[in-house]
Amino acid sequence: MVKKLAWALLLVLVALGMAVGVNTWRKGSRQIEVPPLPKVQVDEAAVAQRLAEAVRFKTISSRDDPQLNAAEFAGFQQMLARRFPKVHAQLQREQVGQLALLYTWPGTDPKAAPVMFIAHQDVVPIAPGTEGDWAQPPFSGQLQDGHVWGRGSWDNKGNLMAQLEAIEQLLAEGYQPTRTLYLAYGADEEVGGSRGAAQIAALLASRQVRLDFVIDEGLLVLHGVMPGIQKSTAIIGVAEKGNLTVRMKVSGTPGHSSMPPAKGEGVIAMMSAALKQLDDHPLPGGIHGVAGEMFDTLAPEMSGFNRVALSNLWLFRPVVQRQLEKAGSTNAMLRTTTALTIVNAGNKENVLPGRAEAMVNFRILPGEDVDHVMAHMKAQVQQVAPRAEFEPLPGAHNPSKVAPTDSRQYRLLNQTIREVFPDAVVAPGLMVAATDSAHYDRISDHIFKFSPVRANAEDLKRFHGTNERLSVSNYADAIRFYQRLARQATRVDKP
Repeated sequence: MVKKLAWALLLVLVALGMAVGVNTWRKGSRQIEVPPLPKVQVDEAAVAQRLAEAVRFKTISSRDDPQLNAAEFAGFQQMLARRFPKVHAQLQREQVGQLALLYTWPGTDPKAAPVMFIAHQDVVPIAPGTEGDWAQPPFSGQLQDGHVWGRGSWDNKGNLMAQLEAIEQLLAEGYQPTRTLYLAYGADEEVGGSRGAAQIAALLASRQVRLDFVIDEGLLVLHGVMPGIQKSTAIIGVAEKGNLTVRMKVSGTPGHSSMPPAKGEGVIAMMSAALKQLDDHPLPGGIHGVAGEMFDTLAPEMSGFNRVALSNLWLFRPVVQRQLEKAGSTNAMLRTTTALTIVNAGNKENVLPGRAEAMVNFRILPGEDVDHVMAHMKAQVQQVAPRAEFEPLPGAHNPSKVAPTDSRQYRLLNQTIREVFPDAVVAPGLMVAATDSAHYDRISDHIFKFSPVRANAEDLKRFHGTNERLSVSNYADAIRFYQRLARQATRVDKP
């Protein structure tokens, strides 16, 4: 009997091994084969100087004060008019709201759905007290070591200026688009985009404009960041998460610290228990949806056990998911995340506070919504703090639509990336932060979040951080990318 069981177990293991091997072999590369594009000539010294000039304008936006730094934005826009004369002579320029810009390059076929390139003029402030940590002053626009240094060089004046450089060059060549091309440049993306992108989208909707596709800042050409893959990975954001911040309050009776309440009855104790409950019980996640498609696309490009495991999630899913959940960046792709961001209670060391408040931020996975997350939060917190109150803050929004990857629009973007970055593996992915492009959901089904910039793990620390910079060679490739994409996207092939 034991011998028969051993043989049966061996047969099962052999069959399982064969199934895993065959399944791994059958999952071939999903990368499209395109010839590399000959590099378009770019005057790197001249374009770098113009980007450096752009960085010197302190276009820091404010959620509460639309006029903050208005003079800096005005100076920046005047600089654009000087440095890109053909764009400003041949494209229609509209000021939307107070600071946002919309450029229109009319196509020869008014029936063809237009395309849109998005970037934003505003930047985040420098964290107080860190100014001295910068290798170059943060708004100096210094050119050194082959980089343009300063806040906004990468996020997002690099994209904005690269787009204008590309269009200026196409105009110089006499290029005429078939499809209309819009350039949309908000001035409050870093604080939600309600005064810029939202108003531009509303204006175009009122004109019955339906966009063929939209490309905005987003995921990057990453190297050494994606576990298990040696090649560079160009990840196209096909959706972005929703956003919800909730103010949670717990009230009690204030008093003297010499007579504290019973265990667990103080407002700080109740708030602490509520926050721990939320932190210990996040919404469930999984390798499905956009994340599932991304890993399915990347699996054939990997080697060793990574390729085997991702090609056979029917068997290895629990192991793979546990590994992905260990890193913040990959965990965020799998679930709606819970972030405890602000806690306030008490104002004197010998006084029991009568109120405690906390802010909890959720980034919502496509397929879930604000109502679902609120229900989860209340169900968890009320187990340990039944007196807690919940106040969703203004600006909450559901996740974006998911752009289909089996579309002509996605294939065009995929092809352009492979032409300009021939060493990169292209895959769809999820944008975990917010962009202006989410405001255009109602006028396009094909919205992509991708920045044509190479980055490694060290570069990612500079994003919204100290020593932000963009290499000149990187910037030149971004110009080549936008020029190629503008040509391809605005051409309409005859049936």
